[in-house]
Amino acid sequence: MKKRAIIIVLDSVGIGAMPDAADFGDEGSHTLGNIEAQRPMHIPNMLSLGLGNITDSGLPKVDAPKAAFCRAAERTKAKDTTSGHWEMAGLPMDVPFRTYPDGFPRSVMNEFEMKIHRGTLGNCVASGTVIINELGDEHVRTGKPIVYTSADSVFQIAAHEEVIPLEKLYKMCEIAREMLVGDNLVGRVIARPFIGSNGHYTRTENRRDFALEPIKETILDRLASNGYDVVGIGKIEDIFAHKGVTTVDHTKNNPDGIEATIRFLKAGKGDFIFTNLVDTDMLYGHRNDVEGYASALEYFDKKLPEIIDALYDDDLLIITADHGCDPTTPSTDHSREYIPVLAFGKRFKSVDLGTLPTFADIGATVVDWIMGEDFGVGESFLKKIMK
Repeated sequence: MKKRAIIIVLDSVGIGAMPDAADFGDEGSHTLGNIEAQRPMHIPNMLSLGLGNITDSGLPKVDAPKAAFCRAAERTKAKDTTSGHWEMAGLPMDVPFRTYPDGFPRSVMNEFEMKIHRGTLGNCVASGTVIINELGDEHVRTGKPIVYTSADSVFQIAAHEEVIPLEKLYKMCEIAREMLVGDNLVGRVIARPFIGSNGHYTRTENRRDFALEPIKETILDRLASNGYDVVGIGKIEDIFAHKGVTTVDHTKNNPDGIEATIRFLKAGKGDFIFTNLVDTDMLYGHRNDVEGYASALEYFDKKLPEIIDALYDDDLLIITADHGCDPTTPSTDHSREYIPVLAFGKRFKSVDLGTLPTFADIGATVVDWIMGEDFGVGESFLKKIMK
């Protein structure tokens, strides 16, 4: 039986502020711990693997964890989705993407407006669900797209699907993506389509991310170039600008992403399955919805036994995150946090790995397991968890 590795990213499920969190305005952030303190969660399956046994987890411990467990620090000085996934895949960034706390420079907006042949609205830091209801009526009246950003390196373009059709919105994003390099390096351009009328607007699931192409080799590239099937589920293909992904299942929400992962597992397909479950971040973290966030984690936990039952004898399952997004704090942005790491499979034992110095150790372990070689970035913890 071939060796497979599966990484499931619970988007934004941080596990405590990193030492430099205050530099990002995130001191005291603890996505899992603060949710648990406000609204205790029923997540027995993740706890049985050892989630609560991770250093300073803020969650209940168990006496005999079933998985290897630890937390990981992000080496890149950032807290965004792209940086988190790239570092996990063996590409920490020496110079992080730029952020725009005061909106984008007028020179950038002038060039963008010239290229899309229309003006824009917004150009500020905002919550996506708030700004479409504040500016939605004006957008519908004028046809001007809404541009906004956050504490992360993103250029987001919101448009009503009946005012700016999806294909035209995606084209605008492609134009912005080509522009936002060099001194104005932005991690992701994001299409944020919405529907509704008269000040009551809601976002649709037709979001699309336009990420920068990875600047160096990732574990996806290494595996794909050696003939391994790299399966990207959810927004993985977008985060890596389609590089190194050989099979795509672009699911749009957690239930679909979970079902797709189970389907690939049961069929014995894929050598490396990389799944992003976005709802905890997109629907709940950014909206400070503690109840929704907790419920989404409980839903995943309820499905976890089905995921585990679908594993083959030589499968390595890693459950982790990419950054934090504490819904209990006043901020609606990502938070600078450690991420949890649970490594499980029939060939592996439970061990406390402490704190990994970089997310890249996760990717190094995947390459070590599948290919039996050193990726060159990060340090594999495979030998520490092998039975």
